[in-house]
Amino acid sequence: MTSTTTSHTLAGGTLTLADDLTVTRIGYGAMQLAGPGVFGPPADRDAAIAVLRRVVELGITHIDTSDFYGPYVTNEIIREALHPYRASLHIVTKVGSLRDSEGGWPHARSPQQLRAAVHDNLTRLGLDALDLVNLRVGGIDRAEPGSIEEPFTALVELQQEGLIRHLGVSNVTAEQVAEAQSIAPIVSVQNSYNIANREDDDLIDALAEQGIAYVPYFPLGGFTPLQSQTLNQVAARLGATPISVALAWLLQRSPNILLIPGTSSVAHLEQNVAGAGLELPADALAELNGIAA
Repeated sequence: MTSTTTSHTLAGGTLTLADDLTVTRIGYGAMQLAGPGVFGPPADRDAAIAVLRRVVELGITHIDTSDFYGPYVTNEIIREALHPYRASLHIVTKVGSLRDSEGGWPHARSPQQLRAAVHDNLTRLGLDALDLVNLRVGGIDRAEPGSIEEPFTALVELQQEGLIRHLGVSNVTAEQVAEAQSIAPIVSVQNSYNIANREDDDLIDALAEQGIAYVPYFPLGGFTPLQSQTLNQVAARLGATPISVALAWLLQRSPNILLIPGTSSVAHLEQNVAGAGLELPADALAELNGIAA
């Protein structure tokens, strides 16, 4: 694939997660490239390919995906659109769930299931090793307590075999983060978080002190979009959209936050990238920080 990277400088710059893993703080979440409910193929495969190619053209170097998106659909589209990949592009995937015939998300965290999932991601993405694999632990939108020693150890073994370069965790409690770190280093935590859902504030600050990335999924509210009169009022005053303000707030919340807003539209992708570059003044930040309260 050949394309020209624009001269546009992405808001937030880059974040180094490890010596061999530096990514743009604005990434792209590929979940919406699958069909409705993240199940089945997209209505317009060519449009999905166009979005991914525009992601790279914009200079984004961080794509978040999983083989259970579709299932399989999203990774197959990523490979079709972007393989062979640029050296600067880092594809982050996650394992720990499957999709059933009804579109559910059952856990799949046995060592055997995790090994199969890693190999499936490698095959469909066309890679010899995965840059970063997140162990998905909780439910669809929140963490569930309990030990993650067995599944995380299984991923460590795959890392030792050279199939995974770096590890992360997703949908986890602070206790589970600590448990993972007692087994092996992690470079990222991916949890549900946004301007109205602030349960992870303390965790974000603790991870920032350790130089570990925090990746909020559902940055715009997920399946239930953010609804806030304060957010709307601040956006109107700044001449911006609520989505732009919500993304900009996340970038300014902490320097270790990486964004992965998803879309199936090139126009929306470009709006998200431009909107995240909005610089929020102190009075706007103070108002927005009060939304969760």
